[in-house]
Amino acid sequence: MQRRFILKLAAALGAASLFAAGAAHAEDTIKVGVTGGPHAQIMEVVKTVAAKNGLNIKIVEFSDYVQPNAALAGGDLDANSYQHDPYLQAQVKDRGYKLIRVADTVTYPMGIYSKKVKTLAELQPGAKIAVPNDPTNGGRALLLLQKQGLLKLRADAGLKATPLDIVDNPKKLKIVELDAAQIPRSLNDVDAAAINTNFAMEAGLKPKQDAIAIEDPKGPYVNIIAIREADRNKPWVAKLVAAYHSPEVKQFVESKFGGSVITAW
Repeated sequence: MQRRFILKLAAALGAASLFAAGAAHAEDTIKVGVTGGPHAQIMEVVKTVAAKNGLNIKIVEFSDYVQPNAALAGGDLDANSYQHDPYLQAQVKDRGYKLIRVADTVTYPMGIYSKKVKTLAELQPGAKIAVPNDPTNGGRALLLLQKQGLLKLRADAGLKATPLDIVDNPKKLKIVELDAAQIPRSLNDVDAAAINTNFAMEAGLKPKQDAIAIEDPKGPYVNIIAIREADRNKPWVAKLVAAYHSPEVKQFVESKFGGSVITAW
């Protein structure tokens, strides 16, 4: 009888141990959303570094800017790494997401590209210029066009400027708003286009070589890691940030992208 009790106790302890191990494994495995191109490539290096510290990362790749935040807010992801802070803040305000920024990652200076002209000065009156159709990246593109002297925006337009904020347009440029991920494929249909660097590089464009104008990298558009607000104190968050901010990731970014992507830590 005593032997049966001991056997049952051992079995119970073994089951508890297995359950605890399973729970620990689940806690140390996270899903991180990224967009294709540099964000995905960098996260592969982060994944390798994190694994050395007991954090398993499953990378989930998206082809647009909307779904990664929706998936994170809905619990299908634990974190995402693809957006700059102005975009996150706009999504939080517009959609009510309880998402927060926990770390800076890299900066991708936006560029203006063209298959029809070699300089902005060659643009003819009425030229079509494609810009992203989301508020923050669209505003970013318009600010870049303004800095290049192609148009002027209302003084209070801010980072979320829209075509309605244009107050001076000497060349009567036609602003065409498109999904950011689709713009590289539309270069043949417009005279020039403002393209986010991750999508430009994914399309085979080299920002330093192919852009006819490029944004100052020291701006407000640093990219970030976002998580749900409720997860801010979970141990895996610190592990994820430490892996991203590691020397291995910095070296990879500097050697792989040749200055087109810049680390922000």
